[in-house]
Amino acid sequence: MTRTAAREIAVRLVFALDCNGQEAGSFLDGFFDGEYYATLSGEDKLFAQLPDEQLSYIRALVSGAYARGSELDGLIEKYSKGWKLTRISRVAAAILRVALYEVLYMEEVPPRAAINEAVELSKSYEEQETAAFINGILGSFMREKFDEEPEADATERSSEQPVEEPEAQ
Repeated sequence: MTRTAAREIAVRLVFALDCNGQEAGSFLDGFFDGEYYATLSGEDKLFAQLPDEQLSYIRALVSGAYARGSELDGLIEKYSKGWKLTRISRVAAAILRVALYEVLYMEEVPPRAAINEAVELSKSYEEQETAAFINGILGSFMREKFDEEPEADATERSSEQPVEEPEAQ
């Protein structure tokens, strides 16, 4: 399993936690229970057998994003320029939480990789405008916090040019 697939699983789990309100530890224990998890691989190839390294990565990412949820949501609202978190889709919010947590707290993950993966993943789950919105939020965050421009890498992986963040309505 690749880190990209592990990230996608983490986003799905962060989304599920947001929807069901469970505590992260018990939710993850139930999700990764051998019997339950085995049934998922028959439904979606994403849920193939997890190597221990990727399982640990997913658990750390989901638990961390859950524990730091208020902080991450505050950053999302700050960099979304006038948008309330309630106006952002739950999928987009989950993608943003995962990316921001990786950038801020997972030193082994290059920030640009986390940003690029978030933008690419959003293209699979959201409209193009939402992917551009996510790119804008993460780009603004990176520029302010790290004086970096992540969009250059995103355009290398995509034939599309990054789009500026939509105006808040």
